[in-house]
Amino acid sequence: MTVRNPVLTVPLIVAGVCLAIPFVAMLWVDSYARLTPALIGIPFFYWYQMLWVLVSTLLTVIAYVIVRRREETARRERHTGGEKG
Repeated sequence: MTVRNPVLTVPLIVAGVCLAIPFVAMLWVDSYARLTPALIGIPFFYWYQMLWVLVSTLLTVIAYVIVRRREETARRERHTGGEKG
């Protein structure tokens, strides 16, 4: 049995970008370090961060699905010996 090195593919790059976007957004403090515009009386600083909790969850789910599909495809290829069909 041979061990293959992981191959960096476009779907894995997309998954990585999905995971990196929330970090970049939260590290760019100047973009949200303010009080206006308020949303139903909640200062921008707070609702912006809460919005990113939801967006981060969505992006994490997308990355998870991408990686799981790739793993399933690789498992199926190993099981069938790499044959397509």
